[in-house]
Amino acid sequence: MRVERVTFAGSDGQQLAARLDAPDEAPRGYALFAHCFTCGKDVFAASRIAQRLTEHGIAVLRFDFTGIGASEGEFANTNFSSNVADLVAAAAHLRNAYRAPSLLIGHSLGGAAVLAAAGEVRESKAVVTIAAPSDPAHVTGLFRDQVAQIEADGEAEVLLAGRRFRIKRQFLVDAAEHNLVSKVAHLGRALLVMHSPRDATVDIGNATRIFLAAKHPKSFVSLDHADHLLSAKPHAIYAANVIAAWAEPYALGAA
Repeated sequence: MRVERVTFAGSDGQQLAARLDAPDEAPRGYALFAHCFTCGKDVFAASRIAQRLTEHGIAVLRFDFTGIGASEGEFANTNFSSNVADLVAAAAHLRNAYRAPSLLIGHSLGGAAVLAAAGEVRESKAVVTIAAPSDPAHVTGLFRDQVAQIEADGEAEVLLAGRRFRIKRQFLVDAAEHNLVSKVAHLGRALLVMHSPRDATVDIGNATRIFLAAKHPKSFVSLDHADHLLSAKPHAIYAANVIAAWAEPYALGAA
């Protein structure tokens, strides 16, 4: 496996930190991976899935959204719309430097973002969501106790996964404005929905709503026994193997 550290300009011009995992031989296709809310490109699920996909000949670009990890920018000024724009910028980087992604993969809120961004990545042929919410506003449930303060004061500091982040009112407003189910209904790409019935962060009802809204070809795979973050290595490896096999006829040029 070859690893390349790269940077590219995000939606607001800040430099975003990225990593390209590629097979030693010429890639059969390129995938773009969007990480979960506040997680970063190096979270276990992202790294394990990307590394496993390289074994199937698929190069994977994963990056830190604006204000996350090693990327520039202020997290408090970001929202779901800026995440989608960062994804489109990442696809443009792949298009210009290597080859445009035919496969889009997103975990949790990153899954919602790839659903919203797919229409702006013309070369994308297939989309995979892992534990994705059917509504971007779902993420506000992670800091529901601070929502009233954010509404009243314009912003508040919240604790997410042991780290403190500043959330502004504009984040709430932007999340509420998106109709993701409508985007899914007009996706025009093959869709694989992966979700655990045991997910305590984003309940599996979200997967049902996404799947029912989508047109064929569509598939659903239950990640039974997995948690929201796919923190157990076998669950991430299983997800990667399924993604690679499923993507074959859609995104990798197979007959």
